[in-house]
Amino acid sequence: MKHLQVAVGVIRNASKQIFLTQRAATSHMANKWEFPGGKIEAGESAEEALKRELHEETGIEVAAAQAIGSADHSYNDVRVTLHFFLVENWEGEPWGREGQPQRWVEQQDLVADEFPPANHGLISRLVSGAL
Repeated sequence: MKHLQVAVGVIRNASKQIFLTQRAATSHMANKWEFPGGKIEAGESAEEALKRELHEETGIEVAAAQAIGSADHSYNDVRVTLHFFLVENWEGEPWGREGQPQRWVEQQDLVADEFPPANHGLISRLVSGAL
């Protein structure tokens, strides 16, 4: 089974709103909402991948990111390890650079079922205020 290492950014503004993007209709877990991020390339740290992916997907320059844990999840065809980072310090205004739908959501209003299963534990921590 293929194993992907993925860096994921929880972009949170001063009002405790979280920036989300929607997965493409043609992708794995199509149309689910997600925290932006992407695959960690060979020779790249999780934080380096996070900064690269957030710039590519949302146009921001990450000034600081805090590691907030990871999650392993196996789907039928792939195993993923998500490396989560809280991003509260960046330059620019995030937007869907790849044409993907986007939105800001109040942290306490996140709904786990709108996300791929590998994110559910993190969403519980965010909604409860633990993060």
